[in-house]
Amino acid sequence: MLTLKRTLIALLLLQMGGTLAYGQAQSDTTQHIVSGRNNSAAQQKKPYVILISADGFRYDYAEKYHAENLLRMSSQGVRAVAMLPSFPSVTFPNHYTLVTGLYPSHHGLVGNSFYDPAKNASYSMGDKAKVRDSSWYGGTPLWVLAEQQHMLAASLFWVGSEAAIKGVRPTYYYNYNEDIPMARRIQIVKDWLSLPEEKRPHLITFYLSEPDHSGHRYGPETPETAQAVRMVDSVINKLSEAVATTGLPVNFIFVSDHGMTVVDREHPLATPTAIDPEKFIIPSSGTMIDLHAKNQADIMPVYEQLKKDEKDYHVYLKTNMPAYLHYSAKDDRMNRMGDIFVIPTWPKVFSNRKPGAGYHGFDPKLVKDMPATFFAWGPKIKNNLTVPVFENVEVYPFITDLLRLKISEQIDGKEILKPLIKE
Repeated sequence: MLTLKRTLIALLLLQMGGTLAYGQAQSDTTQHIVSGRNNSAAQQKKPYVILISADGFRYDYAEKYHAENLLRMSSQGVRAVAMLPSFPSVTFPNHYTLVTGLYPSHHGLVGNSFYDPAKNASYSMGDKAKVRDSSWYGGTPLWVLAEQQHMLAASLFWVGSEAAIKGVRPTYYYNYNEDIPMARRIQIVKDWLSLPEEKRPHLITFYLSEPDHSGHRYGPETPETAQAVRMVDSVINKLSEAVATTGLPVNFIFVSDHGMTVVDREHPLATPTAIDPEKFIIPSSGTMIDLHAKNQADIMPVYEQLKKDEKDYHVYLKTNMPAYLHYSAKDDRMNRMGDIFVIPTWPKVFSNRKPGAGYHGFDPKLVKDMPATFFAWGPKIKNNLTVPVFENVEVYPFITDLLRLKISEQIDGKEILKPLIKE
């Protein structure tokens, strides 16, 4: 059993590149600390929240793969039947939605990669310079909101935490890297919570790249993904035990960004012949082809041809996307969405080679495997509750209510989770 555990831990560390790996040549494993900050006297009395994300942890994984610790801890608090990701159901947009309460079309990260006409530049999750450039990020992330109100925050990785959004980074943060062992990560959180009251973060974000990596590589219905789920379960249990030794009233929120599904690997869709890459900028593919026309006169002829040839995909203009996706021209606050969207019908995907074993990115209301996980437990959270499906924009106001922070701008979440908090 010990050998198996060591093997699983080693596998996790090897795979930590996952979705957030920025292709760095040399990892920066140092802690970055913004000096001169303290919790105000009022904030020192507030609760503590650790927001944990396990990338690609599908809504049914905990029960399906017997994540005993997560099931036990969430049974003492709150479990959602499922949590709906925002569209597109991919990593960067949804992680940033979780910490801003805004749909991707409103906060500006409209894909893992996308084109901004005003900048005449593209953002990519693999481009460290872009990832750390605050001009790409809208909204007010939770750690920015906390720091603005003199509550210290810390981040062991999260989308946006490396950029000075609104001029603010968390007081304590690490640039994403693959080289900090899990035991060290858990110790870092414990060390943060062992600091003097005026220096102790009340909000901590903690990101895990599994089981997303295993889901992509092996598929969601495989022993490898089951192992990755149980590995995450073990890490969260060890984190909980370490935090308990501090004696602090810490609340845990465990979420994921999206689910994972099996696709048709034998019959991938080719890029439709109507699309001329000389006439369009195409920043993404797979579960959505996003077309930015270089000449507006090319939009309608190509759209009409795609509509005529429509098979195993649906084509939309930016102006006629389904309203419930919150991903249309009227939603596009930062003008980063394409003019035409070509969306494959599950289980099809666009690919010029054999696709991977697992995918996400589909409409979470149409594809049953896209929903994510939401568990919460702790001294300020009610006990033994299961709540219906809700959208992930609700996580932000739930955390601001837990920490009693004032929301500084309009968000898309509606505080429907506030009744889950103890008086």
